[in-house]
Amino acid sequence: MKTLSHTWFAEGYIDFELKKYTLLAYLQEIHKEFTQNKLYPQLSDIIFHHNNILHFKHNKEMLQDQFPKKFTHVNMDKLQLLYEKIVEDDEMMKELEDIIQYAVNRMSATIQDGAGIYEFVEEKLNILPVGIIPLENNEGYFFLCNGSYHQTNVYQYRLSIFEKHDEKYRSIKTSFIAQWRRTIVNTYENIKTELIRIKTDLPNPAVYSIETDLSFPLEETLLPVAKRTLVKYITANAA
Repeated sequence: MKTLSHTWFAEGYIDFELKKYTLLAYLQEIHKEFTQNKLYPQLSDIIFHHNNILHFKHNKEMLQDQFPKKFTHVNMDKLQLLYEKIVEDDEMMKELEDIIQYAVNRMSATIQDGAGIYEFVEEKLNILPVGIIPLENNEGYFFLCNGSYHQTNVYQYRLSIFEKHDEKYRSIKTSFIAQWRRTIVNTYENIKTELIRIKTDLPNPAVYSIETDLSFPLEETLLPVAKRTLVKYITANAA
């Protein structure tokens, strides 16, 4: 996937038309993936660039610090390079501000498109506990069915809590276990029983099924959306 550097809008020759076509080429590839219902890593990437460029927009002094600089003096004693800023508030800054505003608008529209797909996929997911869920449910398994209920992908998950800006968040780590073929005999309950038999490190695991009637790209869409939705489900039911 074509990507952008962190400061693509301020690198090299700062020209609105040049940066515009650089951005449009990037967004074209994002939209190409979105039309195939492939969300990740495209959605995360564009959200990063959108937030990054907003950060520059609202922190003008920091913005200026990111511009190219030229050597003015070499202090051999301290091995320091002293720089003189090239850029000040002039026509180049105005050109950059136009680039940033255009990029923010176009990226915002693309993020909305991706968010719409995300919400659609999330609405189509049905999460249910398999058997009795223990009080300790920060670790366990989930069964993921994509369109066809004949195949079930089994993942082990582990939830953890981290703090950011004085707020607590939950993150999830997963690992693929195996793929089971579901039959009348090989039900979710039987798969759970088999997991407990072969993986003795979790004798009483929390197990959830995540199903959808539609088919979505597994790695690029269904799995990442399912993981985030499961975190929300567990958090809501623990409250």
